[in-house]
Amino acid sequence: MNKILFIRAEWDAEAGVWVATSDDVPGLATESDTLEALSAKLETMVPELLEANGSADGVEFPFELLARKFSVARKQAS
Repeated sequence: MNKILFIRAEWDAEAGVWVATSDDVPGLATESDTLEALSAKLETMVPELLEANGSADGVEFPFELLARKFSVARKQAS
C-alpha cells in the first residue's frame, strides 16, 4: 500500500471556496465550492500531478483531506 498523502483544505471566505494544497503532492493548488466536489476533483488531480512530477509509484494514491474553517459565533440580540 502506498503512503497516505495529506492534503489541506482551507475555507477562503472572501472567495467562497475551499482551497486545497499539499506538501505531499507538488504543484497541488485547486479550489471548489464544496468539500465533496473538492474531494472528487482531487481523485483525478492527485494521480495526474504525481505522474507529471515523476513520483507516481503504483496505481492507487490514498489521501487524507484535512479541512479547516474558521468561524465566529455571535450571541443573538434578545
